[in-house]
Amino acid sequence: MELRQLRYFVTLAEELHFGRAAAREHIVQSALSQQIQRLERELGVRLLDRSTHHVALTSAGGAFLVEARQILDHVSRAGQAARNAAASTPTLRVGIIDAGYDTMPQILRELQDSHRGITIHQVEAGTPEQYRQLADGRLDIAIGHASQTPAEVTAKLIRLDPLGVLVPDDHRFAELDGVPVAALADELLLLGEESQTPELNQLVLTLCRSAGFTPALYEGTVESSRAAADLVLQQRCVYCVPSSFRSSNRPGTTWRPLTDPATHYPWSLLWHQDNPSAHIATVIDSARHLAERLDWLEPAAPATEPTPGDGAPSAVGPSDGSA
Repeated sequence: MELRQLRYFVTLAEELHFGRAAAREHIVQSALSQQIQRLERELGVRLLDRSTHHVALTSAGGAFLVEARQILDHVSRAGQAARNAAASTPTLRVGIIDAGYDTMPQILRELQDSHRGITIHQVEAGTPEQYRQLADGRLDIAIGHASQTPAEVTAKLIRLDPLGVLVPDDHRFAELDGVPVAALADELLLLGEESQTPELNQLVLTLCRSAGFTPALYEGTVESSRAAADLVLQQRCVYCVPSSFRSSNRPGTTWRPLTDPATHYPWSLLWHQDNPSAHIATVIDSARHLAERLDWLEPAAPATEPTPGDGAPSAVGPSDGSA
């Protein structure tokens, strides 16, 4: 059964005249008659009573007409939906941890410079929530540390971001080119909200313990980069964050890289492996070009990096296992 046969039948049922129906469909009358006969043979029922001067629907034809009209209507709506989708501006739903980190914003600017037709909808959410939204289709792509990635989420490492400490301008660390991790033993450390940055918190704690001490923690957490910078300005604590933390440029604060060992926070693009969005590859491609231009995957040597052979640990850039 072909769609054109349904269309011919509906037109004939409306006209009840082969000549007028053929004219409406822009075919010859004999071709219309042949298609209706083929339709009846395929169905095994007679749809029309015909005579030289009379055409009428049979009871089977009347029942078939109702369904045929619905099928043609559905086909028409499907075609219109496809055309509307093609004409509309594509939307990309992107997860970001905090607007205070500049890795994803830089990627999105790179994307829009080369693909101005894409509309970007940003959703601020911690990494665990990003995983949930990727899984249920509310996000197309996100960014974070991929150490605890669910099986259905694919990750691509895009940046090794030097880890450092944010301090007030008059803090003793502000005069250093790099801050040894062991020096944090005498400081009160601020951690991020656990629901937002559990991987970063774990990285900081593990780094301190590997240096031989358990850090003293500020009693409380913050949910935004602005609030964290406010606490630092009040000289109530210091904040361990990657270099991409935008508030490290806030007046009154100074960011210094950690050394001995130098450590890098691995940012990865995250997406559901079954997401059909064609824009995911576009984001990845934009991120790859940006990473190459800015050397994001080349760990920068710390200013106080020890010379080889002195027995001190060398700079390391931890991997999240993504490719």
